[in-house]
Parts: sequence; C-alpha cells; structure tokens
Amino acid sequence: MTNLTSDILLLEGLQVSPDASIPTFTLLLLIYIFIMFSNIILVILITLDSSLHQPMYLLFCNMSINDVFGATTIIPCMLRDIFIPSSDRYIHYVDCVIQAFCVHIYAGSSHTILMIMAFDRYVAICNPLQYATIMTNWMVVKLSVLAWAVIFIMVTILVGLSVRLSRCRWIIFNPFCDNASLFKLSCENILINNIYGLGYTVLLLGSSIGSVTITYLRIAMVCLSSKSKTLNSRALQTYTTHLTMYVIMFLSGIVIVLLHRFPHLTDQRKLASMMFHVVPPALNAVIYGMQIKAVRQKMFIMFTRNTVTVTDGK
Repeated sequence: MTNLTSDILLLEGLQVSPDASIPTFTLLLLIYIFIMFSNIILVILITLDSSLHQPMYLLFCNMSINDVFGATTIIPCMLRDIFIPSSDRYIHYVDCVIQAFCVHIYAGSSHTILMIMAFDRYVAICNPLQYATIMTNWMVVKLSVLAWAVIFIMVTILVGLSVRLSRCRWIIFNPFCDNASLFKLSCENILINNIYGLGYTVLLLGSSIGSVTITYLRIAMVCLSSKSKTLNSRALQTYTTHLTMYVIMFLSGIVIVLLHRFPHLTDQRKLASMMFHVVPPALNAVIYGMQIKAVRQKMFIMFTRNTVTVTDGK
C-alpha cells in the first residue's frame, strides 16, 4: 500500500461482528429512513401551506434541511461499509476531505440555527407586540444566510489547515472522516490546527450556550413577573422543545471534542460521534414538529385526507 498512501486511505468505519452486521445494518437503515421521511414531510408541509409561512416554521425548515444533510453525510457510507471487511474499507483522500467538511458544516449550522431559534422565541415571548415588526420572514432569511455563511467560512479554514499538511499515515480511526482524523494523518507540527480548532470550538460552543442561556434566563424572568397563563404556556413549550434538543446536541458535541484528546477512549468517542449524527436528526422533527399544535393539526388533516381518498378509491 506504500504507493497508495498519498491518495487512498483506510477508513475504520463501524466495528461490528459478523453476527451483528445484519441487525446493525437494519437498525441504522430504519433510523435513516425515519430521519429522511420525518424531516422531508415537515419541510414539504410547511412549504406547501401558506399559513405556516411564519418565522418559527421557516426555522424548523432550516433545522430539518440541516438534519437531512447531516444524516446523509455519514449514514449511507456507514451502511455501505458494514458488509465490507475492515481491511478493505478504502476511501479516496478527496472524498474524506469532502465528508469531513460536510460533517463540520452540519455540526456548526446546528448550533447557529438553534441560536436563531432562541432569539425568535425571546422576541415572541418578551416583546410580543414588536414580534411581527422584528421577526419578519425577510429577517429570518437574512439570519439563516448569515448562520450558514459564517459556519462555511470557519469550517473552510478549519479543514483547509488540515489539508495543507503532508501525510505520513493512511488510516482513519473513526466511523467517518472529520477534521481531527485528517490532521492526525500528519507527522508535522499541528500546533496551528490545535489552536484554531480550539478557538473555533470555544467560539462556537461559547456563543451557542451563552446566547441560549441568556435568552432563556430573560424568558424565565418575564414569565415569573407575568400572571398570563397563555404566556407561561408558550414559554413552557419553548423550554421543553428547544432545550431538550439543545442539551442532547450540546452534550454529544462536547463529548466528541473532549474524547479526541484521550486516545485510550477511542470506542467511546466513536459512539459519541455516531450519536451526534443520528439522535438529533431523528428527534428534531418529532420534538419540534409534533409538539407544535399547528403542525400537528396540518399533519393530521393531510394524512386523514389521504386515508379518505384511498378508501373512496376502493
């Protein structure tokens, strides 16, 4: 393999026993189908129904599109590799770089989109009279473009710093390619990579957790000073939907970052990496979609209408 190390890498992928291959493949495939179906249905429902063309629901679309993108980045590749011997799971270096880039775009956008959603709920609950003026659809579009653009630039620099390095190794010890796996292929000094990577992580997670914490402390203060049951009910729904997913995503993301610093915890890091790309996308459409009354009603009407049509056709 010495003549291939510059272009071809060996991707460790999922380590499952032959007996567990079929159950693992089936479970992962079902999860992927559920992610695609639930998120695409939510996007279609919001897109086709003009009554749902509101900032909050447009942000749901943003999240669902990002979830479909994130799941598609890694799950099909892992499904393909399950039945391939671990010694034959080759991946082209360029493909590995592209996958790493997409992985970090998904992870970063998940945080920035949740930050916008927190701001939207803050305005809706703390400044309800000004909500229609501040959170217009055009404002949501501008904030969404900014969220994706900032992450695109930061991830381009992050991955670019790894691509510039020469490589002396050719094995990716991970279920999929990410930036840390790329710069670990090099025997050069990776101080710059570590400094920028740490700065990127601190800036992203710090901004994310800081904005969400401040936002919900403000919401809590407004609710405590208000005797409106309607306001408190809206705030409670916001807490349960937004914070549940944020905590899951934040904890799985920070665990991955920390475990990369402890080589002896490789198996735990792999599991955390998979959870980050599987659990939030599988739950987002359910938590954000099914717990919102307007979305539940639209989905019920849509499926009821389809059932009646099929029955009449018989």
